[in-house]
Amino acid sequence: MTSRTRTRPAREKTGLALLVIAAAQLLIVMDGTIVTVGLPVIGSGLGIAPADLDWVLTSYALAFGGMLLAGGRAGDLFGRRRLFRAGLVVFLLASLLGGVAQDGATLIAARVLQGVGGAVIAPAALSLLADTFPAGPRRNKALGVYGAMGGLGSVVGLLLGGALTEYLGWRWIMFINVPIALAVLVGTLALVPGTRERGGIDLPGAVTVTLALGSLVYAINRAGSDGPTDGLTLAFGAIALVLGIAFAAIQRRVRAPMLPAGVLADRGRLGANLVMLLMGAGQLATFYFLTLYMQSIKDYSPMVTGLAYLPFAIGIGIGSGAIGPQLQARTSPRVVLAGGMGVAAAAMVWFSMLTPDQNALAVLLPAQLVAGIGLGIGFVAATIGGVRDVAPEDAGIASGLINTSQQVGGALGLAALASVAVNATAGRPAGTPLPEALTHGYTAGLLGAAAFYLAAVLTAVLLMRPRPGRRDRPTAAPEPAAAQAAVPER
Repeated sequence: MTSRTRTRPAREKTGLALLVIAAAQLLIVMDGTIVTVGLPVIGSGLGIAPADLDWVLTSYALAFGGMLLAGGRAGDLFGRRRLFRAGLVVFLLASLLGGVAQDGATLIAARVLQGVGGAVIAPAALSLLADTFPAGPRRNKALGVYGAMGGLGSVVGLLLGGALTEYLGWRWIMFINVPIALAVLVGTLALVPGTRERGGIDLPGAVTVTLALGSLVYAINRAGSDGPTDGLTLAFGAIALVLGIAFAAIQRRVRAPMLPAGVLADRGRLGANLVMLLMGAGQLATFYFLTLYMQSIKDYSPMVTGLAYLPFAIGIGIGSGAIGPQLQARTSPRVVLAGGMGVAAAAMVWFSMLTPDQNALAVLLPAQLVAGIGLGIGFVAATIGGVRDVAPEDAGIASGLINTSQQVGGALGLAALASVAVNATAGRPAGTPLPEALTHGYTAGLLGAAAFYLAAVLTAVLLMRPRPGRRDRPTAAPEPAAAQAAVPER
């Protein structure tokens, strides 16, 4: 009996397995944005300065993105279901710590630990999905659900965060994760054990790349508040560069690199990951600016702010659950990604028309629907493209990398566009009313998100072209080797 036969569950269990995997993906993506709507309340309650509030968002994305590759490799080596469960436990405990935090430092530390837990959960979940569903239409549908959770989770976080902040207090933004994580933990009994590979973990590489990304994000944030020539800005920028070079050197020398060269050797996978990075860069910043606009300019309550994101959720559901899979079956990934990102960029330009006295029905709500459709289409295509044709030993790495791209993109994009918004606000003429100056900064940041999405269109067109001798055609997501030739987890 082959390992593939041993690890494939009975067909009647696959629906429950998909529910558990999708719920885990929803949980970790949701937590990337669930604090967004409550940021003003959190800042005043814990004494966090307005200029530092974005770290409550960025710390999670940075830890999540920085550790995802190591998490993916750990799942390959020690068993995906085992690591999936361990990540859920870390996430649960970190959520409890965040809920009882008495100062900003403790909350940010809890968010970092949540990110570490998410970095273990996400690649294991995607690899378990590949172990559970055979290549072809069934896997494409399952990947569509998984991709939908990646997009929908961000908006669910905004909706739930608003309701919890309004009626139960911001601490429930953290506490709500506990029962959800417990339910998913129980549900792991329905998952296949998964497969294991042989080798080791590149801990020096994991630490180096995480510190490099953290230094880069801090340098970008510092440049926005103190200028690009500030001493600490230059110092942390230099540290990020040195650590980045060190990471590249480590990857060439270690026996089991965290980022094997073969994973990104395929031009299509490289393009899918770059598109996901640019998508994450625009999406998290968009939520940040729209939340500030709605609460600071329009004076919406947290509950109303959360509900105002409902069109975004509907759009992502339409794009990832209906339009995206249909397009994927009928045309090439390049066309699907370019089209989705083009739609999202158009929505950002629509958002740039916001003014302090703007009628939300004219711009805010319809533009969100359009943006959600574009991003939903993009999530499905990029997720499938990121795990296509991956080598057996690199299945977990490829799964982690596509999530890494989204989370690192979110951290870097938010840092960069927050600086753009601050400078645009400060550059308004003296005497400009504060609401007008702030709105000008927010819309400048939203136009920056449009630039990221247009860059994603260009990336898809240039990198996701068919190889010589191949026709540009629709493709099914092939079966990653996680389910082909690996050692079953005991």
